[in-house]
Amino acid sequence: MKASGNTVDEILNNLPEDRAEAFNNLHNVIVQNLPKGFEAAISYGGLGYVVPHTVYPAGYHCKPIEPLPFAGLASQKNSINFYHMGIYSDPELLEWFVAEYPKHSKQKLDMGKSCIRFKKFDQIPNELIGELMQKMTVKQWVDLYESKLKK
Repeated sequence: MKASGNTVDEILNNLPEDRAEAFNNLHNVIVQNLPKGFEAAISYGGLGYVVPHTVYPAGYHCKPIEPLPFAGLASQKNSINFYHMGIYSDPELLEWFVAEYPKHSKQKLDMGKSCIRFKKFDQIPNELIGELMQKMTVKQWVDLYESKLKK
């Protein structure tokens, strides 16, 4: 069920047929709502939304050759997974998201630390994900990321 590719377009074009439309719709919502400075890219071999090296030259501390990850989208065996490091790192943002989710979806929230799993592809709360993407600027993300590194 995983989509393979070396570019964003290759991943989007290599999705399983049963989830291609939902995945592409979610990707488009994310891109349309990305604050200035973030960009869609390949991140750790998958589709990511990152702070590029041109904006944050240090890159990701675990692997500085990689741009600083912020969000990601993956096609997994039983779900489309959306990852958002802001809700992992900012308790207030997590609280907002958890409170808003039931207003946008009848499905129970299936979530790990930064991972939200969507098993019903026709019920992805695209509008809510769009709002979430607008909640944190690149500067806010870099500042939060660096504050967590220093601890």
